[in-house]
Amino acid sequence: MAASDFDVIGIGNAIVDVLAKSDEAFLAEHKLAKGAMTLIDAPTAGKLYAAMAPAIECSGGSVANTMAGIASLGGRGAFVGKVCADQLGSVFNHDIKAAGVAFATAPAKGGPPTARCLIFVTPDGQRTMQTYLGACIELKPDDVRMEQIQGARITYLEGYLWDPPEAKEAFRKAVKIAHAAGRKVALSLSDPFCVDRHRAEFLELVEKDVDILFANEAEISSLYQTENFDTAVQRLRQKKDRIAALTRSEKGAVIVSGDQTHAVHAEKVAQVIDTTGAGDLFAAGFLFGLTHGHNLASAGRIGVICAAEIISHFGARPEVSLKDLVKSRMGHA
Repeated sequence: MAASDFDVIGIGNAIVDVLAKSDEAFLAEHKLAKGAMTLIDAPTAGKLYAAMAPAIECSGGSVANTMAGIASLGGRGAFVGKVCADQLGSVFNHDIKAAGVAFATAPAKGGPPTARCLIFVTPDGQRTMQTYLGACIELKPDDVRMEQIQGARITYLEGYLWDPPEAKEAFRKAVKIAHAAGRKVALSLSDPFCVDRHRAEFLELVEKDVDILFANEAEISSLYQTENFDTAVQRLRQKKDRIAALTRSEKGAVIVSGDQTHAVHAEKVAQVIDTTGAGDLFAAGFLFGLTHGHNLASAGRIGVICAAEIISHFGARPEVSLKDLVKSRMGHA
């Protein structure tokens, strides 16, 4: 696939997800922050893995999930992320390419193993994530290829990847290349704890470099340090040419761009099984919509349709063709 063929290129953590059912007692026993993503070290990862119930292993990573969703919708995408040349690295490499996403980042030959995220899903569908970043921290500016960024209509960045210093520099390089080429930059805030760690830098990014912002209610409230959602929305309006897509769980989503506001109702789901990847797949639908001629409200609708599919089963990758699903719900894709 030629670089000029990409609708979206995503830069993020290349992770293998390990999902298991859990309960509140387990979270309390291991002092896990329910509903959040917490970074852990290798010994903690080993201890929690040993204590988990029987698990499902599948390739994941927030932006990687989004790119798989875009491919399922019929979009053209690429992913940049670092794995190790080990068994889980091979699993990730196979899975993302099988999903239809271009992936050409060279694996690390040594150092930390491929990242894994231990996901504990409670009966209410909430997911509590414990992430060992492993090889993800090895992502470097040299892994960002100029021709790929120049050729993609949107470069999508994962807030989770802001922790490692060299990955941060890779982000800055991608932003500079994208804007120099007249392309758009999108950012996911990823997690309120991630925002807490990097608020000042994220605020600067959002004000200066981000054209399309993705956040849920907790993340945008953390960014602007307010408990009032409407106050956060008013802050977002101050930059007239920025689009903000804000997810609100069962309330659906709100799309804000200058004076425009579009409320998008959530799709009905028979049963919420696992909320892992809901925001990732909303982003997939929204970015697909933007790059395929849809207006903001229509792109938001595609986003909530994709999010509804993903929360109806375990795992953060779609189990049906999202292209066919959107067509059946909207009459087009």
